[in-house]
Amino acid sequence: MRLDNKVALVTGGASGIGKATVFALAQAGARVFCADVNEAGGAAAAAEAERARLKVEVLKVDVTDSASIDACAKAALERAGGRVDVLVNAAGWGRAQPFMENPPDFWDKVIALNLMGPIRLTRQLLQPMYDARAGKIVNVASDAGRVGSLGETVYSAAKGGLIAFTKSLARETARFGVNVNCVCPGPTDTPLYNTVPEKLREAFVKAIPFRRVGKPEEVADAILFFASGHSDYITGQVLSVSGGLTMAG
Repeated sequence: MRLDNKVALVTGGASGIGKATVFALAQAGARVFCADVNEAGGAAAAAEAERARLKVEVLKVDVTDSASIDACAKAALERAGGRVDVLVNAAGWGRAQPFMENPPDFWDKVIALNLMGPIRLTRQLLQPMYDARAGKIVNVASDAGRVGSLGETVYSAAKGGLIAFTKSLARETARFGVNVNCVCPGPTDTPLYNTVPEKLREAFVKAIPFRRVGKPEEVADAILFFASGHSDYITGQVLSVSGGLTMAG
């Protein structure tokens, strides 16, 4: 699956699934913008990529802030000559906590980061894709958005919204040649996952048929498929990468 002469932008690219995706797309030949609020992490990823002779550049973005999103999109379009071919909305965040203990500002952050951020950035980068009659958008949601997750009620709601956004947008963009798909990771070995209480992590492993959590690179492989020409006749789809944890349709 090659992406030669393509330009991609990946949010949350400094760590976890986002970083694995940056490297997967760059290894496939793309020029990749690693967009993250963590500038130091992004710079470290870009330096690692440079040592591997991969084309990775850093952009700062806070996906909870509309002005930051606008600035990131503008910079990417200017550097890329007017169009980003592949957008991967991989930034995400949450915290396991009973719903009745969630303060409202926590809801706002979770929804802004996991739902409204991807919506805003997609809007900023979509018109050039329309004009070119080509483009790939891959949203990274979560199986929590498909089947729910104990202690992650608002996070699940936001990710469920991202899944619905994917399907609805896919219907609008198909006539312009733009594919929109969604990858839903299950428990994956990322810095965010490692903040989950150990007892809960043990329960996840026991529930997963493969008896292990996923690797970021395994999720990135699914994202690469949707970003590549191998998925040209696929749109509006939701792919779970969860080791069989969630087999619901």
